[in-house]
Amino acid sequence: MASSSSSTLYKNYPWTQTPLIINGPMAGSAAPDLAAAVTNAGGIGFIGGGVDMAQLGADMDKARSLLAPHIVASLSPSSSSPSDADDTSSILPIGVGILCFGAPLAAAADAIRQHRPAAAWLFAARGDDGNDERYGDYATWTAAIRAASPRTAVWIQIGSVGAALAAATSSASPPDVLVAQGADAGGHGFERGAGIVSLVPEVGDALADAGVGGVAVVAAGGIAEGRGAAAALALGAGGVVMGTRFLASEEVGGPAYYGRRVVEARDGGVRTVRSKAFDEAREGGNVWPELYDGRGLVNRTYRDFVAGEEVEEIRRLHVEEQKGGKAGAGEVEDMRVTVWAGTGVGLINEVLPAGKIVEDVREGARKVLKSLGAQL
Repeated sequence: MASSSSSTLYKNYPWTQTPLIINGPMAGSAAPDLAAAVTNAGGIGFIGGGVDMAQLGADMDKARSLLAPHIVASLSPSSSSPSDADDTSSILPIGVGILCFGAPLAAAADAIRQHRPAAAWLFAARGDDGNDERYGDYATWTAAIRAASPRTAVWIQIGSVGAALAAATSSASPPDVLVAQGADAGGHGFERGAGIVSLVPEVGDALADAGVGGVAVVAAGGIAEGRGAAAALALGAGGVVMGTRFLASEEVGGPAYYGRRVVEARDGGVRTVRSKAFDEAREGGNVWPELYDGRGLVNRTYRDFVAGEEVEEIRRLHVEEQKGGKAGAGEVEDMRVTVWAGTGVGLINEVLPAGKIVEDVREGARKVLKSLGAQL
């Protein structure tokens, strides 16, 4: 039987197939080509908008041009639901990710008004009182997005039960979807948090206890193939998000060496680490709110940071490698540039087309669930 989360998601996204596979909106990596490929394969593709809303508009235009005819046809209004409220024909079947702490709200709302994406994934908003340790003021963002495009669903990424409740109950207009990101996830997330094995069911229980209905929950963090996807569904997730797995896809944007480094990595619990070191090393320093850090492959930057080297020198060497044409060269342990990756890297064995990844994970999850059902 489908969970209430999955039922809500499939109703809102009629082109999707079950189990639902979603790519994370990785800034700089989740390009229009990747998002369109995931959607064309029956998933929900997201563009990593980050903070550049002018580029986001151009990316949505490109993604629309890459959509398969059967996806466009699935959005045509049916005779059984002809009302404007049910008309999805002008919705772009692509989601967009927005880093709220750095993106201008007015520009984001304008881009969404013009292009009407199916979903806006909000992450890392600053506290409503300016306190970066708070969960963030998403109510203002939610209101602006719904005013700009009422059919654009609001997704909010959280990393704790408290953050889930704050997002779902802090305003009269809760989000449509909560992305429960566990600590195994690559890239940025809550500095303190649990894995999805405890996070997803506890978030579901907490929402039910609080009387919050109609908010779907999807799982992110450490999922790279069908077994992990099946586990997330068993925990109550309505869909699964993968980021690191899509870094090893043919359509991914960003540095060319990323996919190779992800495929090479093994033993992700040891070879990746959560740290603020990766952001402190950036030119200009760490711009993220205090609540967040990031997980990447262990490298020279991280090792120097924990050894107590001066941050200014770590930053200088990082920028020098990044701008000197040597980024991605040599052994990962000796690199200074960051390869964002989650603990699931050891389960990734080859670079594949994004659509093939979606199909393989979906079919793998189905096989696991059918096998388990047959054993009961």
